Amino acid sequence: MTIAPAELPDTLNGLKQLLEAIERREVDIALGSSSRRVLMALIESPQRTAVSSISELAEQLDVNASTLSRLAQRLGYGGFSKLQDVFRREITEGKHFYSDQASQLVVNAGDKDILNQLTRLGRQESANIASMIEQVDPDVFVQTVELLASAHRVRIHGMRQFNSLALFMSYGLGMLRPDVAALDSSRQGVADALAQLDVGDVLVVSSCFPYTPSVLATAEVAARHGIRVIALTDSSSSPLAKVALHSFYVPNHSLFFSNSMCAFMLLAQALLSAVASKLGEASVSALKHRESLIDELNASL
Repeated sequence: MTIAPAELPDTLNGLKQLLEAIERREVDIALGSSSRRVLMALIESPQRTAVSSISELAEQLDVNASTLSRLAQRLGYGGFSKLQDVFRREITEGKHFYSDQASQLVVNAGDKDILNQLTRLGRQESANIASMIEQVDPDVFVQTVELLASAHRVRIHGMRQFNSLALFMSYGLGMLRPDVAALDSSRQGVADALAQLDVGDVLVVSSCFPYTPSVLATAEVAARHGIRVIALTDSSSSPLAKVALHSFYVPNHSLFFSNSMCAFMLLAQALLSAVASKLGEASVSALKHRESLIDELNASL
């Protein structure tokens, strides 16, 4: 029985169920192996599917744009834009991201080896790290290190769990050079924090799907005012990548019930280590000065 257009899924979860029904041959929709691969790739990267053009997606998936159009038509959506609307609603609302992630952690009652999750997480994070390293553009890395080392002011911004990344990077970079801080949005607010920056200063922002709207708005406003934005995000289709001067793409596919941070932290450590090398003796002097202050404070306690 062919699914009527009125019954077509309008949520990502519904689209996943439709794919499962197709594979079980419970619906009268025929997809070849290539079309199934493409549909699975779209479902696995909803943020990329939502924000990329049909030509960008075709290039990323190594297919013709017409393949995506035909896929949408075979599913009953009429055109690719209608299919893409499903992903756009998902990325805009993002209501079920954390619960959907957590659902992956439900352990089969018959599985006695609870450490199997640790093994799977380890393999996934290893794959994320390897993929992140492969995607780093050497020129972008060098230019970013130069900016972090030489810019007059550097601010680092992230919300929710990415706030921990911002605090880690601001702490580490602040050990090496002056005028570094996390962008302070908790006291005077983002507007006042951005007002402290001038043209040519640097703002490092980090976020991934489901993207935090306030972080996106902060990056957009900063870029419009001549502040050089560096983005740590999840893909080239990320809205942060569209406004950043330099971007790094960090895969975060994981069983963890939120966004995985392992590869992000490794990238942060690599950037900070490269800045220390770039600054040379200046970084060593800064660290020695810090150590002397620690000694003086300890002596006074």
